Amino acid sequence: MSAAQELTHDDFLGGKLRLTQPARGYRAGVDAVMLAASAEAGQGARVLELGAGTGAVLCCLARRRPDLDLTGVERNPDYAALAEQNLAENGLKGQVITGDFTSRLFGDNPRFDEVLANPPYFVGGSQAADDGRRTALHEETPLGTWIDTGRKLLRPGGRMTVIHRAERLGEILAGYAKHFGKVQILPLQPRLGRPATLVLVRATRDSRAGATLLAPFTLHSGEKHTGNRNDYTAAARAIMWDGAALPWGADT
Repeated sequence: MSAAQELTHDDFLGGKLRLTQPARGYRAGVDAVMLAASAEAGQGARVLELGAGTGAVLCCLARRRPDLDLTGVERNPDYAALAEQNLAENGLKGQVITGDFTSRLFGDNPRFDEVLANPPYFVGGSQAADDGRRTALHEETPLGTWIDTGRKLLRPGGRMTVIHRAERLGEILAGYAKHFGKVQILPLQPRLGRPATLVLVRATRDSRAGATLLAPFTLHSGEKHTGNRNDYTAAARAIMWDGAALPWGADT
C-alpha cells in the first residue's frame, strides 16, 4: 500500500473482527458480510473468492468456519497485501493469491467446492481517482466472465454464489443458464415492502434442477432510518453482528 494512502481500522461482526481498509478506496460493507454468510460448504471444503479486495469476505467466513480451506484471488497487489494482513492480524487461516483470476492461476484441473464473488456493480468508466475504488466498483471484466471462470474452477456439483445489484439479475441468470442448475435467488430488501436492491444468487455446476425465487431477506426494521441507532432485523443482526450463517430457504 502506498505510504500516502490513508488507512482506517474498522470493526465487523460486532467487533469480532477488525479490518484495515483504505480510507478513500474500496471499502467493504453489508454485501461482503452477507456473501460470507451465504457459504454452506461442508467441513474441510475448498472455498474460493474471486476478487477478494482487502479480505472482508474471507475474514468473516474464516471467523464462522475455521474448518474451511479458504483462498482469495485479488489482482490489486496493495489490496491483496491488506487481505493477507487482515487474516493474520485476526488470527485467521486463509491464503491470498495476487493475480488475475481469468489467467491460469490454479493449473489445468482445479476443484473448488464453492466459489464466491462480489463483482463490480456498475458498467462503464469511472472518474474515481483511487485505482482500487475504480476497479472494485466499475466493471472491467464482464460479469459473464466472472461466472464462467467460477464454473471452470468448481468441481462438478460445486456451487457458485454471486452478490450483485438486483438490476443485474438477468445477466447473472444468463451466465448460469448453460452450465448451472438448482439456481436459488434471494432478494435482499433494505426494509419491509421496499424493492430489493441486492440479490444473492447461487447455483450448482452441472445440475439440471430448476430455479427457486426465495422470499426476500429484510435487512432493516421500521419504515425508515431514524438516527444512528442499529435497526437491523433480528435475522440480519444475527449475521451482521453475531456472524451467523444465512438461513437459505428459511422464513427470512
